[in-house]
Amino acid sequence: MGTPGFALPALRRLAGSDFEVAAVYTQPDEPVGRGRRMVPTPVKSLALDLGLTVRQPASLKEAGEVAWLAGLRPDFIVVAAYGQLLPQSVLDIPRFGCINIHPSLLPRHRGPSPVAGAILAGDEVTGVSIMLMDRGMDTGPVLAQRQQPMSADDTTETLTDSLAEVGADLLMETLPLWLAGRIAPQAQDNGMATCSRVITKEDGRMDWHLPAPELWRRVRAFQPWPGCYTTWEGKLLKIVQAVPLPGEGEAGRVTEIRGVPGVAVGVQTGDGLLGLLKVQLEGKRVVDAGEFVRGQRGFAGSLLPG
Repeated sequence: MGTPGFALPALRRLAGSDFEVAAVYTQPDEPVGRGRRMVPTPVKSLALDLGLTVRQPASLKEAGEVAWLAGLRPDFIVVAAYGQLLPQSVLDIPRFGCINIHPSLLPRHRGPSPVAGAILAGDEVTGVSIMLMDRGMDTGPVLAQRQQPMSADDTTETLTDSLAEVGADLLMETLPLWLAGRIAPQAQDNGMATCSRVITKEDGRMDWHLPAPELWRRVRAFQPWPGCYTTWEGKLLKIVQAVPLPGEGEAGRVTEIRGVPGVAVGVQTGDGLLGLLKVQLEGKRVVDAGEFVRGQRGFAGSLLPG
């Protein structure tokens, strides 16, 4: 059970293993673009390429769907960013349980946005947890974990991709041990739990009164979606890549920078300066900030909203 690209490495490994993939569950197709063309999920596309049976119920609470799933008599169900909470009726079906690949070191960063949550928190290490699912949100006992250092260049996109591979590797190492009874599940310490939240479009709006390090983490955490943005001459201006620097001045004031490789301009914040590396003006391609400044007279020295 999975939906986005994060689930693809695990599906590939399972399909290429000695396990029989009886079915693949993913979210329903969604309309995309101006033409509202129905587009399959990444997991559906891969599953069809692999010749696997695909199910896309809007809900797993329907008795008929639960009965169909139970009829497969699965030994276990692997879940990776499926997008639905599993009801108890589904959790009870497989004899070895529903096994979730969660991209954080539980109990830290439970919830829907663990990768972005780790970046926003300034964590230096993250990782993957293989856990047994229960009715809570990422509260079940842990079967295995693997740490991964975080780079200052990591975004939610790059970190999700790397953790997906780590998770697939750890899953395939863990499954044989779990099925053989060689793993004792470890209960999570709820007192140490933190929870990530659903990210919205509004989260990407730049508030220049915040400290530069926090804005830098937001730029990385909200890449590729929703992206961090401000406005310039009535158009949306996305901050694609940035770096925190020392500096003082009026929050939102654009300042020319000299002597910092790759940084031609920055924006004053509530504490420090956010050096701009790559930006994207609405309707245009992503460019180096230096190129943008050369093409936009008046940007340096201007006061950005927020």
